[in-house]
Amino acid sequence: MALPVAFFALFFAWPVAAIVARGLKADGAWQLGRIADVVTQPDIRHVLWFTTWQALASTGLTLLLALPAAYVFARLDFPGRQVLRAVVTVPFVLPTVVAGSAFLALVGHGGLLDDLWGVRLDTTVWAILLAHIFFNYAVVVRTVGGLWSQLDPRQEEAARMLGASALGAWRKVTLPALAPAVAAAALMVFLFTFTSFGIVQILGGPTFSTLEVEIYRQTSEVFDLSTAAVLTLVQFVAVGTILAVHAWTVRRRETALRLVDPRTTAHRPRGAGQWALLAGVLVTVALLLVLPLAVLVRRSLDAPGLGYYRALTNSDGGTFLVAPVHAVWTSLQYAVAATAIAVCVGALAAAALARRDAGRLVRGFDALLMLPLGVSAVTVGFGFLIALDKPPLDLRQSWILVPLAQALVGAPFVVRTMLPVLRAVDVRLREAAAVLGASPWRVWREVDLPMVRRALLVAAGFAFAVSLGEFGATVFIARPDNPTLPVAVARLLSRPGDLNYGQAMALSTILMVVCAAALLLLERLRTDRTGEF
Repeated sequence: MALPVAFFALFFAWPVAAIVARGLKADGAWQLGRIADVVTQPDIRHVLWFTTWQALASTGLTLLLALPAAYVFARLDFPGRQVLRAVVTVPFVLPTVVAGSAFLALVGHGGLLDDLWGVRLDTTVWAILLAHIFFNYAVVVRTVGGLWSQLDPRQEEAARMLGASALGAWRKVTLPALAPAVAAAALMVFLFTFTSFGIVQILGGPTFSTLEVEIYRQTSEVFDLSTAAVLTLVQFVAVGTILAVHAWTVRRRETALRLVDPRTTAHRPRGAGQWALLAGVLVTVALLLVLPLAVLVRRSLDAPGLGYYRALTNSDGGTFLVAPVHAVWTSLQYAVAATAIAVCVGALAAAALARRDAGRLVRGFDALLMLPLGVSAVTVGFGFLIALDKPPLDLRQSWILVPLAQALVGAPFVVRTMLPVLRAVDVRLREAAAVLGASPWRVWREVDLPMVRRALLVAAGFAFAVSLGEFGATVFIARPDNPTLPVAVARLLSRPGDLNYGQAMALSTILMVVCAAALLLLERLRTDRTGEF
């Protein structure tokens, strides 16, 4: 636990505490009365209610639509499954400003729905909910599907032979085994939607505002740092409470599971029911995920002769100090470094948390690991600039600052992906290896690692994808001569003119292609090198 604790203390707790202290201190004295003044304001209470309501609705709808897809990817074998799995994950890494613009083109004035049927959904909560499902669909598919594919199907078959119906066997055998993974996925979806910024900013208009949007407005537009600090504390307390409840309830339901090689659990669709389920999932993916991506690609090709793509190689000396295409190489370098940090920190934390003899202090750290997903990225970004500006941690001019911020978001995904699998490993296997003379390191290498290798690769893929698309904190700390892809897209979108907008769409398309290629490679490596269990 030493490295994970040190990492989160230095690069999360300290920066957040620094920015909150800056906002709540005046003339060296704490202004605690400001907290009550802010939370009792009617407009702030409305923001708190809408933030919670839309997060719950988004989480429920995402689970409803994505759990059937998790089953399809885990249990059914069909042509193009690996490619489709990569396609499903691409929306998760898109910058929120880009995805918001894509949905605006679909449901806004002059959009696809408006042209075809005269229907507009912009500035409505439905546009926000659909966009949140678009983003978080992959979280449920990969987190739940990863464990589902390793569950021994013979347990459910045995229940069927003993007289249980298909639904009864699933409800009494499979669902309890999947409960930790479902809870983990629901938690991540809720945290992302609870702290939603770009989607609400673009699609909600002046009507809807989440805590994240209000923090940004108070910081950047009103310049009221004290109100922003209070809202950050409110968000922090709310997320901490949710994580504590999650850790307590899920811990009580986790049991050892029989895990098998995922390559032996998938089969061709059988019967009309499974074919209908596969068709329904394919239609959902096409309408909800592929269609917005297709809009982005089409817009990037509006200029004749790939004009928007050719313009990416030119530096205008204004918005960028380098050609916009340089952001592709920069993002890949940062993402690789962030993935290495996140996997190292997250894997160590998951290994410690998975031990049955872990104390309360260690188990309590499980909830704290998720806090970076529930704290304002605006706060974290400003906190980096304020806290990491003095020796021995003066990192403002160092390239490692961006991967560190990205790893803060990637590490919780590593923990949440690996922890259910590590806790499902039968402790008797470790005990048998220890009795035979194996050292703790050899027990991990010979027993745990072969069983969690697949989960480790999934976790690395998530961390890489999150790093590619991270925008909230990176926008404040990325250097002008080394912008990432999301930062470059946001800067182009902020400038008027068709050329800038077209270049933004072209960079977004490149981001989609790079992410899809990386995820497809990960799928092949995971399938080819997953050992026998």
